[in-house]
Amino acid sequence: MTVNKVYSLSEIKEMLLLEEEEAFALYEEANSLTEKLFGKSIFVRGIIEFSNVCAKNCLYCGIRRGNKNVKRYHIGKEDLKKIIMDAHNDNFKTIVLQSGEVDVYDNDITEVIEYVKSKCDIAITLSMGEKSREQYIEWKNAGADRYLLRIETTNRKLFENLHPDDDFDNRLKSLMTLKELGYEVGTGVMIGLPKQTEEDLASDILFFKENDFDMLGVGPFIPHNETPLRNIKSVNMSMVLNFLSAMRLVTYDTNIPATTSMATLDKEGREKALNAGANVIMPNYTPQKYRESYKLYDNKICTKEDAEHTMEFTKKTVERAGKVLVLERGDRRR
Repeated sequence: MTVNKVYSLSEIKEMLLLEEEEAFALYEEANSLTEKLFGKSIFVRGIIEFSNVCAKNCLYCGIRRGNKNVKRYHIGKEDLKKIIMDAHNDNFKTIVLQSGEVDVYDNDITEVIEYVKSKCDIAITLSMGEKSREQYIEWKNAGADRYLLRIETTNRKLFENLHPDDDFDNRLKSLMTLKELGYEVGTGVMIGLPKQTEEDLASDILFFKENDFDMLGVGPFIPHNETPLRNIKSVNMSMVLNFLSAMRLVTYDTNIPATTSMATLDKEGREKALNAGANVIMPNYTPQKYRESYKLYDNKICTKEDAEHTMEFTKKTVERAGKVLVLERGDRRR
């Protein structure tokens, strides 16, 4: 294994196209590097999906503005404070506040961050879309540690086709602003989008490397029945794992999660990802009564579970992968 090797676009593309035995060798190499960097430790982040209200109309998303059949909800700031404190009491050292993209609750989030930071030592990641520089500064000053903003694809034309009311350049500008302001910055892509090529995916990985992002999320495309892409087939798990392993080898020491969507695509998806380069797991800590209404894609798992059992279920998943769940903030280790 070459330490922190520089990979070319063609080399990455070759990794993405591997099949069967050669692919397993790739996963083993990525897992070996991951264990060299992190041991068998897996960091945990609890996701709280506090609102499914969204002003955007992305073609693949179940909570898109145009979906009139989704039951909209928003968890108020006082309830949200309690949920975060409950997560802290359940030994979560990092939480992710995730929502659709609207501006009306931004001041509430500032208050929530300030309150939580005054009560406990917990890392706060925000995943709330594109905002103004001033808003990012306000949240950073309040105590926010990280921000997750997925690029979804670095192919400009594909991005614009999927995001009819969004701007590729503004997304890039937002990511660079977050880096400049000192956030740990996460981004990521969706794998299996219509008209997406292996070269697009290889370019995505090079983009991650060139910009040295701290967290990288990989989401397999899974259709939602209330979107324009309802009839597009899901990507296969082998491509997801190939991408994840290639991403680990190329970007080296970034934090990479095994996501809920992987487990939706393949019932052992998270365990497979944890043995192919992932070092983070992100269980859902949203109160159960809201989970059915935050479906970005069909057949999402964990919608029936109670938040109080989240850590227990997550520990079992990690143990099945032969790894060890560690209760730390899980900041990036350079």
